[in-house]
Amino acid sequence: MKIILKILIIFLPAMVSAQQRSSIKEQVLAEVVGLEEQINKVSQFLWDYSEVALKEHKSADLLIEILDKEGFNIEKSVAGMPTAFVATYGTGDPVIGILAEYDALPGIGNAPLPYKAPREDGLTSGQGCGHNLFGSASVNAAIATKRVMRKNNMKGTIKLFGTPAEETVTGKVYMAKDGIFDNLDAVLEWHPHNQTGAGFSGFYSSLAMNNFEVEFFGQSAHGAVDPWNGRSALDAVEMMNYGVNLMREHIYPTTRIHYVIPNAGEAPNVVPEYAKVWYYVRDTSRSNVEKYYQRILNIAEGSALATSTTYKVKLNTGVHAYNLNGPILNRLQENIEYVGAPVFTDEEQEWGKKLQEATLIEQKGFATDVVPISENWEKLPPGGGSTDVAEVSFLAPTAGFFVATAPIGVPWHSWASSASHGSSAGFRGTQTATKILSLTAIDLLTDKKLRDEAKAYFDKKTGGKAYKSPIPKDQKVTLPK
Repeated sequence: MKIILKILIIFLPAMVSAQQRSSIKEQVLAEVVGLEEQINKVSQFLWDYSEVALKEHKSADLLIEILDKEGFNIEKSVAGMPTAFVATYGTGDPVIGILAEYDALPGIGNAPLPYKAPREDGLTSGQGCGHNLFGSASVNAAIATKRVMRKNNMKGTIKLFGTPAEETVTGKVYMAKDGIFDNLDAVLEWHPHNQTGAGFSGFYSSLAMNNFEVEFFGQSAHGAVDPWNGRSALDAVEMMNYGVNLMREHIYPTTRIHYVIPNAGEAPNVVPEYAKVWYYVRDTSRSNVEKYYQRILNIAEGSALATSTTYKVKLNTGVHAYNLNGPILNRLQENIEYVGAPVFTDEEQEWGKKLQEATLIEQKGFATDVVPISENWEKLPPGGGSTDVAEVSFLAPTAGFFVATAPIGVPWHSWASSASHGSSAGFRGTQTATKILSLTAIDLLTDKKLRDEAKAYFDKKTGGKAYKSPIPKDQKVTLPK
């Protein structure tokens, strides 16, 4: 009997704690259900605004107003960006962060219809990546979590980060550099997708990247009368691109290099005195990006010497590859399976099939199952894209998930995904995401073992190395005019 009592004394607190967590999680789900109308309204407003990177003034103001009324302390215009903010509730440890995005993309606006049609308001930008849903779910999850914390006198802190300009891989880079994400125990994020499951929206990883511009400066002259007096900046750009393209034979298979020429001269009979080329260089590791970036800069220098021009380099932004946290990822998957994928109506499924027909893909409608985690996800190749969430993931244990908000196979960053993210089906996915975020936030606040496991995983992956921003310490974000 004494042995049994000792066992009970040892294990009863943990059992009670688990029971309490279960009760609190049911409370947070009830809060989310009560917030469904607000979730939909915020999703709609952000879709209506569809403001592009660093111009998300109405979007940020809307989210700040909602969080301020809810009792969060607001810090505006962080890291030199008027549309970046931090909303905080609670005090002390643990400190759990939730990321919110809300920027749109230029040139892909569409009415919320299953065929290509201009928006009634004439706006040409659109939520082709679903960040209107991202912002709504994250903000409302923070609110639901806060309400349950208050009702249960829970200790800890929730921080909602309003992060602009994800589409230009900018906002979180400068926020990370300025210490906005310091001293967090864990961070949660999510992303709209064609499917539902745990992971990054590119599934399990992303590519490190440098985004930079090279400007060349020459001397103008008449292209026929006295071309010998000219020094062509365009020649320098073309020579640089030729050198980089020859370099492609001698880079790793994991490396990706792409460029455009935004400025190449004004008229054929004028030797261009100014030209600019814009590059992305990506790889699976930050060190490889830095290595090839330096080689490309050497090519730029050689091109300037060869054409008797001068040049200037501007590193716009840079990111690491996403450092996805295994323990948090697994807990997210548990909560995803508990909540389930969105349940779409017959009308929404028909709408989705019509959208697929309009984009010339198989008409399957919306996905209604949960994608299981791959057993060897850490060894799978990364997706082809890059994200500024990666910077947060090297400062704190971070993980995310994706939820079906657009029909299977519909192209992302397109008029079709913009249409879907302004539909009732897209909003339905937002409700699901809000539940998953809220449940996992509660887990991280109440489950010390989960936090400890996440921290140990984080320390192992980073090797205890301090975070170093890819961009210069004194560089400020360039705001649009």
